Amino acid sequence: MMKRAILFFVFIFAFTSSVQALDWAYPFVVWNGNVYEVKEEKVVERQIGEVIGEVKTRPNDMTGDYYGDASNAYPKGTKYFAINEVATETAIAVEIGENQWQKAVYVHEAPFHWMNVCTKILPVVILISLVTIIVLRLKKRKNG
Repeated sequence: MMKRAILFFVFIFAFTSSVQALDWAYPFVVWNGNVYEVKEEKVVERQIGEVIGEVKTRPNDMTGDYYGDASNAYPKGTKYFAINEVATETAIAVEIGENQWQKAVYVHEAPFHWMNVCTKILPVVILISLVTIIVLRLKKRKNG
């Protein structure tokens, strides 16, 4: 009987999994390889400059990995704006609603992720491959 109880508990612990997700320390956005912490500070419309980007990806809530222009708090498509008379290396504005923006201040560089390389190099590789194929086919037709 004791053996069965032990086997039962081993089975339960071995084959059941618990799901855990990260609890982010603060809301952030990533733009141009930099992480910005979104503060509660509002930015007024007259301070808003041009659109500089938008949220394109979401971080993985299980691993914490993210790449590109990501955010843990805002949906894809949320726009980033320059703030007039403030360097984008210091702070940017994040659109949180219609005609509503919050200040996001630079915290640190975003960590390296292999997808950052792929999204920049892959289109170039595809373009070079297509040009090579077209040139080879044209040469073949000309010689053939």
